[in-house]
Amino acid sequence: MTKKQTVQIAEAKGRPMLHWVGKRALDHVTAFPAQLVERFDPLGEQTSEVFRDLGGLGGSSNLLFHGDNKDVLAWLLAHGYRGKVNLIYIDPPFDSGADYVRRVQLRGVRTLGFEGEAHSLGEQIQYTDIWANDMYLQFMYERLMLLKELLAVQGYIVVHINTARVHYVKAIMDEVFGEANFRNEILVKRIRKSYTEPSGITSLNEGCDYLLLYSKSPESRLKPPLKYDPKEERWHGFDAPNIRPNLTYELFGKMPPPGRCWMRSPEEADKMIEQDDLRPNPSTGWPEYRIPASEYIVRDTLWNDITASAFSTGYPTEKKEQMLEIILQMASNPADVILDCFIGSGTAAAVAQKLGRRWIAADINKGAIQTTSKRLQTNIREQIKTSEVSGTSEVSPAALSFSVYRVNDYDMQIQHNEAVNLAVELIGIERIKTDIFFDGTLGRRLVKIVPFNHPLTPLDLQLLQDEFKARPDEERDVVVVCLGQEMAVDAWLEEYNKRRPVNKIEVIELRTDQKYGKFFVHQPAQAQVRVERQTSKVSETSEVSEVLVVEIEDFISPTIVERLEMDTPLFEAQIPDWRAMVDVVLVDTAYDGEVFNITLSDVPEKKNDLVSGHYELVAPDGPTTVAVKIIDMLGEEVLVTAEV
Repeated sequence: MTKKQTVQIAEAKGRPMLHWVGKRALDHVTAFPAQLVERFDPLGEQTSEVFRDLGGLGGSSNLLFHGDNKDVLAWLLAHGYRGKVNLIYIDPPFDSGADYVRRVQLRGVRTLGFEGEAHSLGEQIQYTDIWANDMYLQFMYERLMLLKELLAVQGYIVVHINTARVHYVKAIMDEVFGEANFRNEILVKRIRKSYTEPSGITSLNEGCDYLLLYSKSPESRLKPPLKYDPKEERWHGFDAPNIRPNLTYELFGKMPPPGRCWMRSPEEADKMIEQDDLRPNPSTGWPEYRIPASEYIVRDTLWNDITASAFSTGYPTEKKEQMLEIILQMASNPADVILDCFIGSGTAAAVAQKLGRRWIAADINKGAIQTTSKRLQTNIREQIKTSEVSGTSEVSPAALSFSVYRVNDYDMQIQHNEAVNLAVELIGIERIKTDIFFDGTLGRRLVKIVPFNHPLTPLDLQLLQDEFKARPDEERDVVVVCLGQEMAVDAWLEEYNKRRPVNKIEVIELRTDQKYGKFFVHQPAQAQVRVERQTSKVSETSEVSEVLVVEIEDFISPTIVERLEMDTPLFEAQIPDWRAMVDVVLVDTAYDGEVFNITLSDVPEKKNDLVSGHYELVAPDGPTTVAVKIIDMLGEEVLVTAEV
C-alpha cells in the first residue's frame, strides 16, 4: 500500500461563474492508499496487478472502488489515469431531501409455504440525499473538476440530473468544462405518475429527467444515435431558404419561390430526374424529391420512447440499460474506458461490460458495491458461457475480470446511513435540512451526530465549541450522538460544562447508553462451514484427482431475526432453510489472507432462487487455505476460512 499523495488540479476558467456561500476553488486533492480486497477473474486472464500498464490500460482488469468518490478520483489521478477516461456517466444525488431505500426480503420463502410479505425485512437505506444550504453545489463543483482532469481530450461527460438542480449544475459545468463544450440537454421520460389531491395540486408531476452532455474539446464528434421510427416512401418540396444564383434556374417550368432557391445544381437535378428521385408534383407541378422508406431516424434531444428508471435489482434510483446503451454507443468505442463514480446498482458498468468497453466504478455505499459486484459476476459468466457454446460472442468483451478496491480504508460493519437513520428514529430526533453543521433537534436542544466510522474525540468536541463561537446568539444546549468515545472525552466534557451557562453538551453513546444502548448491540452473523479434500475420478481408466468439498451446514443472522421480530427458535422453526437469509456465496480456494480471489460465485438468478450451499471445486496442489464469504440479504458479510 502506497502512502498518500498530493495531486494538483487545474483552475476552472469557464463562464459564467455561479457563486454560493462557501464556494472554494479546488487546486489540489490528497490521494489516499487503495487496498485490493477482492478479485473476480474466472478465466485467470489477469496478468498482473492493475497498478501496472496504466499508460494504455490494456490488459488491466476493470475496477470497482468502495469509498468516497472524491478519494477515488484523487487516487485515479495519482496513478496514471489523468486524461485516460473516454466517457463519464454519473447519476449523482438530486438534492431531493429524501432517503433512498431498497426493499429487502428473504429468498424463496414462498416455496417454503409462507407468504413473502410476511417475512419482509423492510426497507434498507442505501443513501441519504439531504444537503444543507449550498453544500450540494460545492460537492458537485469539486467532483466535476476532478472528473475533467480524468477525461480524455476527445472524451465526453454525461450528468443525469432532475429539474430542481439541472440549471445550477449546468452553470457549474459551463464554468468547469467551458460553455463551448456544452453539447446538449437531453430529456428522458420518467415513469408516469398521476398524483392528485381533492384540494388541487401545488405543481405538475415531473415528466422527464435531464442528461447534460459536455465534451472536453469542441472538436470531438459523436456517432449519431438512431431511433426506431419506420416511415413509408414520401415526397418533399425541392426548394430551400435563401437566394443563391447557382441554384436559381427553371425546373419543370417553375422558378424558385421568392426568397428561395433549389436544393441542388442543374447537373445534380438532372441526375436525380434520371434516377426517378425528382419529379413535378402530380397536382401542382412544383418540383419535389423522393425520400426512401426507412426504419430509423437520427435521435434528437427528446428521448420519449424510453424511461430513465428500471426496477430489476431492487436498488433505488436504478437506471435503465437501454438508456445507457444509447449513451455509450453514441459517445464511446469498443475498448474505451467508461467511468461512473456514483455507480449505484451498477447499470453503467453492466452496459460497458456488455458493449466491450472497460469500466471503472465507485460508490461510498457498500450496498451499491455488493449489488454491482453480484451483477457483473453474473454478466461475465454469461459472456463466458455464450462464447463457449457458440465459439463467438456478439461483442468481444474488453476484459472478463474485475478487482474491488477499498480507498482510504473506508469500511463499516453496518451501513452508516442506515445506522444514522435508525438512531434518529430511535432517539426521536427532528432532522434539520437547512443547517450546515447540526443534524437536528431533540426537544429544545440541538443535535450533532458524529460520523459512526470513528469514536467521539476531544477534537470533535472542540469543533463543536468553535461552532458556538461563530454563533454568539445561539443559547441552546446540544446533544452529541456517537458510536464509541475516547477516554479523554469525559474529562473534557466535565471541564467544558462547568464553565458554560449555555450551550452545555450531553453525549448519547449508542453502545453503552442506558436508554438507547441495547439498540446498537450488533451481533454479527455466524456460519458453520465444513471444508475437506476428497479423491475423485471420472471413470475407471481416468486418473485419481482431489477435489475440495465445501458444505455450508448452517447460517444465522441475528440482525435478520431481530428485524422479523422473532426469537431465534421461532425463526428456525418457521424458516428452517438457512439459505433464505443468504444473497450470495463466494469461495476462494487459495486465500492469502489479504485479497479474496473469487474461484466460485453462487449468485442466484432470480429473487426467490436459493444458493446451493454445497460446492465441489478443483483442489490446489498441497496445503491451502479455503475462504468462504457469505453475504446475507442485508449486505452483511461473513468470512470463514479453513486449512486443508
